[in-house]
Amino acid sequence: MDLQLKDKRVLITGSSRGIGLTIALAYAHEGAQPILVAREPANLALAEQAFAQAGLAKPASVLMDLSVSGSAEKIFEQVPDVDILVNNAGAIPGGSVVDVDEQRWRQAWELKVFGYINMTRMYLPMMEARGHGVICNIIGMAGAAPRADYICGATGNAALMAFTQGVGGESVKKGVRVFGINPSPTRSDRMQGMLQQQAEKKLGDAKRWTELTSGFPFGRLAEPNEMAKLAVFCTSPLCSYLSGSVINVDGGQLYTTPSK
Repeated sequence: MDLQLKDKRVLITGSSRGIGLTIALAYAHEGAQPILVAREPANLALAEQAFAQAGLAKPASVLMDLSVSGSAEKIFEQVPDVDILVNNAGAIPGGSVVDVDEQRWRQAWELKVFGYINMTRMYLPMMEARGHGVICNIIGMAGAAPRADYICGATGNAALMAFTQGVGGESVKKGVRVFGINPSPTRSDRMQGMLQQQAEKKLGDAKRWTELTSGFPFGRLAEPNEMAKLAVFCTSPLCSYLSGSVINVDGGQLYTTPSK
């Protein structure tokens, strides 16, 4: 299937590893031109190696910390014209409202919540002025199914869901689509760390973290490529009526009857 993405310029934040890197690779395989944004030079170098190993051209990249005020403006100065923006950068810690102190809470939101908002503020007017463009926000299921042990992330994700729905309902008037994807727990180093933290609390042993995945749909975590393929398809012209929606990708967990 031709997704009609050849030569499309795609800016992806948080794209040096995990879901973001997998999305960038998926776009490259479709003939698009991904532009990676990350804050760690070492991680960007590893991402470039992943492209080389896949037989793909070295991607353009921007080294930037989106948690720093003014970073979105600096990115826009370097990359002012893109067809697609994928907001993905974020590292919100697990823990209860007592576990996460004010400083850590604010740091996490600066990167993810305000990072998404500021990047949209920069690129949406440009897209609307020319009459086309797509913004995809990779958010997270905790916004739709909040949990006390991930309260900082749940609250931030819920805010980004409302942001996406509100902006995406209006942007279509000027030819721009804005939508979101809520991944359920997806395999990554960061997710493993969070599950280890939960296993320490619930089971008394961080090494038993894999036991926490046995009750997930299909008995496993979601895979990064499952989220990447959805993002690429939904930003393509083949999915041109999607805007203002946030797609839950959780294997049905939101509607599963709790085990007794």
